[in-house]
Amino acid sequence: MRTKSMSITELPPSPDAERRSRMIKYAVTQAVRVVCIIACLLVHGWWILIPAAGAIFLPYFAVVVANSVQQNPRPTVQRPGSIVPVRSTDPNGPA
Repeated sequence: MRTKSMSITELPPSPDAERRSRMIKYAVTQAVRVVCIIACLLVHGWWILIPAAGAIFLPYFAVVVANSVQQNPRPTVQRPGSIVPVRSTDPNGPA
């Protein structure tokens, strides 16, 4: 059975890039929550339930999204130490 080697474009994002992406998602969600809290001060009547629900439930979703790490099955990556060097077919040797 032959293992599939991965190219550099198929590799998952680095831990720093993934962490940065999760932090951006968390910050955006919290910014929407702040807008919901401000809307609670400006909206009257039963309409206040909509921004109040956002202000109450968005922190939970923000934490869930921020803590969700992509779990992609990672096939074996061919390491540089396992690559066999190509030998020259020139009978006179290397130039």
